[in-house]
Order: sequence, then structure tokens, then C-alpha cells
Amino acid sequence: MTSAAPARPHRRSALGPTVLIVAALLVLTFIASGLVTEWLWFAQLDAEQVLRTQWLVRGGLFVAGALLLGGATYLNLHIAYRTRPVYAPATPEQRNLDRYREAVEPLRRAVLIAAPAVLGLFGGLAASSQWQTVLLWANGTSFGEADPQFGLDISFFVFVLPGLRFVVSFLMATVFISGVAAVVTHYLYGGLQVGQAPHVSPAARVHLGVIAAVFALLIAASYWLDRYSLLSQEGTRFDGAAYTDINAVLPGREILAGIAVVVAVMFVVASVRGTWKLPAVAVALMVVSAIVLAGIYPALVQRFQVAPNEQDLETPYIQRNIDSTLKAYGLENVEREDYAATTNPEQGALREDADATASIRLMDPTIISPTFRQLQQIRQYYTFPDDLSVDRYALDDGTADTVISVRELDLDGLGSGQRNWTNDHTVYTHGFGVVAAYGNVPGAGGQPDFFEGDIPSTGRLGDYEPRIYFGQESPEYSIVGAPEGTTPWEVDYPSDDSDGEVLSTYTGDGGPTISNPFVRTLFALKFGSQEILFSDRVTNESQVLWDRDPRTRVEKVAPFLTVDSSAYPAVIDTDGDGTKEVAWIVDAYTTSNDYPYSKRQQLQEATIDSRLVGADGQPLTVAQLPESINYIRNSVKAVVNAYDGSVTLYAWDESDPLLKAWENVYPGLVQPLTNMTGDLMSHVRYPEDQFKVQRTILNTYHVTDAGQFFAGSDFWRTPEDPTKSSGVSQPPYYLTLRMPDQDTASFSLTTSFILNANDRNVLRAFAAVDGDAGSEAGVKGEGYGTIRLLELPAGSAVPGPGQVQNNFDSDQAAANTLNILNSQGSEAVRGNLLTLPVGGGFLYVQPVYAQASSGTQYPLLRYVLAAFGDKVGFATTLDEALDQVFGGDSGANAGDAGTDPDVEVPPVDPGTTPTPSPTASAEPTQAPTSGTGTDTSTPQGRLNQALQDAQSALAAGRQAQVDGDWAAYGEAQDALDDAIQRAIDAQEEIEGSAG
Repeated sequence: MTSAAPARPHRRSALGPTVLIVAALLVLTFIASGLVTEWLWFAQLDAEQVLRTQWLVRGGLFVAGALLLGGATYLNLHIAYRTRPVYAPATPEQRNLDRYREAVEPLRRAVLIAAPAVLGLFGGLAASSQWQTVLLWANGTSFGEADPQFGLDISFFVFVLPGLRFVVSFLMATVFISGVAAVVTHYLYGGLQVGQAPHVSPAARVHLGVIAAVFALLIAASYWLDRYSLLSQEGTRFDGAAYTDINAVLPGREILAGIAVVVAVMFVVASVRGTWKLPAVAVALMVVSAIVLAGIYPALVQRFQVAPNEQDLETPYIQRNIDSTLKAYGLENVEREDYAATTNPEQGALREDADATASIRLMDPTIISPTFRQLQQIRQYYTFPDDLSVDRYALDDGTADTVISVRELDLDGLGSGQRNWTNDHTVYTHGFGVVAAYGNVPGAGGQPDFFEGDIPSTGRLGDYEPRIYFGQESPEYSIVGAPEGTTPWEVDYPSDDSDGEVLSTYTGDGGPTISNPFVRTLFALKFGSQEILFSDRVTNESQVLWDRDPRTRVEKVAPFLTVDSSAYPAVIDTDGDGTKEVAWIVDAYTTSNDYPYSKRQQLQEATIDSRLVGADGQPLTVAQLPESINYIRNSVKAVVNAYDGSVTLYAWDESDPLLKAWENVYPGLVQPLTNMTGDLMSHVRYPEDQFKVQRTILNTYHVTDAGQFFAGSDFWRTPEDPTKSSGVSQPPYYLTLRMPDQDTASFSLTTSFILNANDRNVLRAFAAVDGDAGSEAGVKGEGYGTIRLLELPAGSAVPGPGQVQNNFDSDQAAANTLNILNSQGSEAVRGNLLTLPVGGGFLYVQPVYAQASSGTQYPLLRYVLAAFGDKVGFATTLDEALDQVFGGDSGANAGDAGTDPDVEVPPVDPGTTPTPSPTASAEPTQAPTSGTGTDTSTPQGRLNQALQDAQSALAAGRQAQVDGDWAAYGEAQDALDDAIQRAIDAQEEIEGSAG
């Protein structure tokens, strides 16, 4: 008999574990690529404490939340299982559950661990998301102000209450979820029966009774905290607690909190005595009380007590809302003045406003960006933003209002044959130089009068580092730098020599260094670029630059701040050593949504205007998030160096309690105001988004009397931009002007208010905030931040922006000229409509540009419209238009006084050098001559002839542009202006004879 062969031991395949290990390593490597590179980014900016604090606090909260929710669930599951009856009652209900117990039993151990682990994961994520709430709670400082109801410092509502509500809410969720787990387990294993013969085992009774008691205590705590939350709730007429809230809802919350405590005691008693009657009665009492005290009773008070006497009863609470709102938005010290504006323009009326008149801006930063591109782009791989910045510069001959921008890199401008990894990330790495033009003085032919520009950069701003490695249009990432002695490969700007380009190598300290193969691998994974691993241009000396938008850098370095939607460049000395550099100035805010009795406002809704809306009517990416706030302070001015990307934060509002709290969290991150240089101070301006929020609040809260506020008969609104079709608000404008109570003009941010009526566009008020911070190092200008509000008499009929735009559009002289301008291949473009309180009334000014209707389009200033009351002026210069409005002599000179609009300097195509005279290879194009065959002995004949000549001049001008014959282009423009003037004269003759 043959014995059986011994069985071979079963060999497990190593493939499965190997695959799991490799997958785990890959996942960990990808996670490391994000975490390590992020750490290197913050370390580059000496801001490791920001990331370290965030990681530690979020990690600690994650662990605490996971342990609390997961641990409570695990504990209750095990208690319920271990205290199950040894023998489940033999009832039909339990027999039906037998099959479920049998199905669960093989997986019981896994379920008892996996379920708490999964719940703990979600609990940890929920807790970690509240890291800022916890940090503010732990580091809050006093506001030095008490709320009007409880007499508590405002810091309790802003710092403490949100933290308490988070803790109570999280504990309630924990107790509820773990309680449900316990109930299910007790039911499954027979400790709890709910069928025909309800039964609870003693162990289950004690267990569930304790859970219910804890949950009832947490409900009591929630009711108690609700008392305080009433003060920052959103109401229908005003925010905060109203009469019904204070006299009905608040005592109801207190009673309900007491009842909840009684319910908790009853559950404890029930767990000991073994009867559920007392807690059942207590719960029923709490439910009925909640219906009565939280719903029925407040409704009755509101209906029968408040509604018949609403104004009298609500007045104290409305006044609380008014006072708190003005404090929360920094509007309690607005300087208000009654302004009886005249609408009658008189000769010499602008004599006392000579400074403001000379500074009226004619270069609209939202219009002339294409002109900047045509005249100063130089190469196709450079660009300018659609919305240029407004600033002021102290030049040798005085301070000049300025339209300014940096020449940024635009990779989309490269041809498809030039787009590859090497060019995109190692060759074309930066923009070059600043371009600045006078805001109030047009150049020849209506183009901007540049005082800084060209490549290499030349002009009146002096020497500065022109390379722009950090900007709003920078590529996703660039790899810069090279070992010493390496031939440069980064493109700076075009050259006339045989090489074609001037090259350089980055020598700054703007990004982490790729110091070893491990770091190189991490960056390759981060950006999904295998070229980083294999390119010879990536060396141990290379630096990686990413997250290069100045707003993004500030948001990352200071995640507790809300960043303004606009960042603007300036050529300044930020260190006080005499060395100038290009820097981005970014305004940042501390905000809260918990200030008691303050009006709640959607940040995006308040800050959206025609500048931030695209052609499709949708907000641009730079628009604010739809965050709800009821407190805001411009607490920080941030400066981002355009060459090395360094971020410097300055405490602008050092008294702000929120900023103080965050300084406790991140000591040394924000520098004191005294560290700001005088040159930097001179370019600081009042922030746009804060002013937009403030003007939105002033639409209603300029009414400071509670009775008038209740009536609501004098509310305002911000006018829509009459030059746009988007139907959104007119933006505020930076202007140099002198308000009636000021001795001298100052750089200000301005806005107008109109009557809150859809059918009337009547001006009701005008506001300007002083945005001049002075030029003394570390010292704010005396008037900086002062908001001056001019309020018009209720019975006045001063035209608002919409009415003025209608007057401009219907003015016969302007319409005739612009109709001609809009014919035969050109079109008129209307600039911003500016409002200035001068001459005892309000002056409106609007520049009008002309551009081709197709092909190469770039606007050039051609005319200016001005209005005072119903009197309209229209001329080729503002100075002349003002004289027309003010009876032949305005009394002041505009910035374009003495300029000759007929002198033409032709535009420069990208990639060419300006050619002021015809080239040798081109025959000059003849200027158009008067047509023939038209009877010019009559006004109508002269009008027809003039229109024909205008068409011929436009055609000749276009042909001259095509030929590159700029002398002939200038002659054609002269002929066009002559034809337009003859057409205007003939039209006036026709109208005169008809009259």
C-alpha cells in the first residue's frame, strides 16, 4: 500500500503585498511633494511659523475631533455590546432580528473598529476646519466697548462666542451620533425592544439615560448661547435683536434652557429608578414650551404689541443698530456738510479750484490699456492688464497724477512654434519695466503722455530694477538662475544687434533652490513635469518660482486677512537705502461677521462694480468671494517685491483688536507702521474695497436718527455706471480734488449717491475720502482716512450721473461730431464720467476716445465733454470745454491747457521702432482734398461736402496706417478735424435758419 505524499505548504504570492506597498509609497510621495514644497515656499519668505501654526493647530483639532467623535462612538458601541442580555427574550421581534445578528457577527470586530474610525475621520476634518475660530478664541483681545444689551465686551461676541458655539455644536453631534450607535446596538442584541411589549434592560436604561441627559444639557447650553447670538442675527428691517427678540425670544431661550436642565435631571432619575414617565413628560413639556416660547408667543407679541406701535417700540433697537454699524464699518466720524449746490455756471467759477481743475484725469485706466499695448508692449510676449492703476508721483516739477502699469510676461503672445517646456519655464520667465503716463495731460494726437517707458526703461522715475518676476500675469512656474559663469538664457528684451535679444540670469532670492535630486523629484511631481528631472537647465543653483500673483502671496502668508481685489505697482524705495524697486502694494482687511447689532453685508455684492465685471456680465476672478461680514478694518498694508517676491506686512491699523489677536498668534509676522519708509508712505492710498463697502452702508446709514431710519424716506443708492451696459455700480474714482472745507487739494477716492428711486437719477450726495498718507516715514498724514460727505438739500434737482450722460448723448454738437466719428471704420469710446464738487456745484467731465471699429484697435483721446447743471461743453480739450460751460472763462486752467490736439504722433506697431517720418521705401500718401460736384453755396451743400471730406480723410488715414506713412497719417487727421468742424458749422447754420 502506497503512502500518500505529504501535502505541500501553501505559498502566498508576494505580488499583492508588493503592489500595496508600492501604491502606499507613491501616495506618500505625492503627499510629500505637496507638503515639502509648500514648506519650502514659506521658508523662502521666512514665514514658516504661519504654516507650522496652521499645521499644528489643524492637526491637533483633527486628532481631538477624531478621538472625540470616533472614541465616543467606539465607547458607546462597546458598552452597548458588552452589556447586552446574555439571553435575548424569545419574542417574535427578537426572532426576526436573529438573522441580522448572525449576519453581523462575523463582521462585528471590524464594524466596531471601522465605523468609529470613519466617523472619527469626518469629525477630525470638521474640527480642523475651525482652526481660525479656535486661535481667535485663545488669543482674543479686548475691544474696549460693551454691547448695549448684556454689557459684555465686544470681544466676547467676536472671539469667545463663535468658539463656544463650535464646541457645543460639535459635542451635540458627537453625543447624538454615538447615541444612535448605542440605540442600534442595544436594539440589535435585545437590550431594547419597541414592539408590542416594549422593554429596556437595566444596563441599556442606564446607558441611554446618561446619553440623553448629556444631550439635554448640551441643548440647554445651546439655548443659553442663543441669547447672545440674537444680537448679531439678520433681521428684515435691521440687524440685531429687535423689541420682540429682547422681550419675548430672549426670556423664552432662558426658560427653555432651564427646562432642558430639568429634562437632563429626569433622564438621570429614570436611569436609576427604571421608569421613563418623568423624562417623557419633561421632553413633552420642552417640545410644547419650544413651540410656544420660540414660535407662538413671539408671533403674538409682534402681531398685537409691536405692529400697532412699531416705530415707538423699535426706535431704541434701531438706534443700537445705527450706532453699532457706524462703529463696525469705521463711519462714526464722517464729516458731514450741507452743500447747497448751484446749477448755474458763472464766469470764473473755478478760480478757487485751480489745483483740482488742473488735475482732472483725462486718461481713463479702464480704456487706454490697448493704447499702452500698441505703444509700449514692444514684443508680443509682453502685455498690460485690461485695467491700469492710478497713483501719484513726486516729480521735479510737482506731484503728478499717474496712470501706471508694469510690462508683464504673456506666454500666450508667443507663436505655437515657440511654445515648449524650455521656453515656457526657463527662457521667458519675467516681464520688464514700468510704463507710466500723466493722468491729466494727453500727449500729441490724444495718446498718453508717457514720462516712463520703453525698453530699456527710461524716464523720470530714475534707476530701478526693471525685471518683473512676480506679477498678476506671471506663468504658473518658472525655473530661474544658473551656476556662475553660465551663458544667460532668460530673455530680458529685444535688441538691435545680431543676437536679437538681451539675455540675463536671475540673481535674486525669490524661490526655493533645487538643491538635490530628492527636491527635484518633488517639484517634478508637484508640477507634473518630467522635464524638471531631465533638463540640463535645472541645476543645483536653480530656483523655482510659483504662486507669483501678489494677492495670492499675501493670502498665503496671512491667511487670516481678506485681500483687496486690486493690487497696484509702484516704483519706490521700500528699505530707505535710496535703492528703488518695483513693488506691488496690496491692501488687506480683518473682517468679522459677529459684531453685535451691526448691519451684515455681502462682501462681493458691495464691491462688484463695472470695473470688475467682464463682457459677459459675470464677476472677474479678482472679485471678492461672497463672504458675509459686519465688521471691516484696513488693518494691513502689504508690499510684494516684483523681483524677489518677498512679502512685507505693515500694521496700518494698530488699534484693531482682530489684528492684535492675530499678532498674538503670529508674533513678528506683521511689522509696525514705523518701519514704513517715507517713499512707501507717499504711494499708500485709501483702499477701494473698503470704500465700496462703506459707501454701500452709507446709502442707508447716513440717516442716524432712528425715527427717520424707520420711515426710510431718504435712503440713497450708488448710481449705475452710465458708460456701461452691465447695469452694475459706477466705481469710485481716485482724483486729486479739494472738498469745500479743505484748504488744499488732496489725492482722494470719490463716489456719488443718487436718490433711491428707479425713475429719477438725481444727485443726493457726494463723498470723498482723503487717501494721501503723506511722505513722512512711519507717520500717517493728518487727514488720511477722513471721509467727507456733502449732502444736498432734499428739494434740489442737481443732475446725477445718469442724467448728465443723457445730456451728453443728446447734445446736438457732440452728437453730430460723434456720429461722423462713428462712421466709416471708426468708433467713439466714452471714458469714465467723473464728478467733482467745484465752483459751488458739481462739475462732470468725460473724455471721449476714438479707435478703429475693426482690425488694430487702440483708443486715442479726441474730445472732452463737460457739464455743470444743464450746461454742456464739448471740445477737443478739457480747457476749452470748461470755458464753453462757464461763459467763455472757467477761471482755471485744465491739465491740457495749451496743448495742440491736432499734432499727431502715430502709434507704433509691436516689434517696431517709432518712425516719426515716412520711410524711404514708401511713397507718402496724399492727404484728401475737397470733393467736387457738390453745391457749397448752401448750408446743406456745405454739410454734405464736409461729410464727404470726412469719409475721404478716414479712408486716407487707414491707408496711411497700412503703408506705415505716419506723416500722411497726421495730414489725414488734420483734414478729418477740419471736415468735422465744417460739418458742425454747417449744421448750426441749418438749425439757425430753421429757427
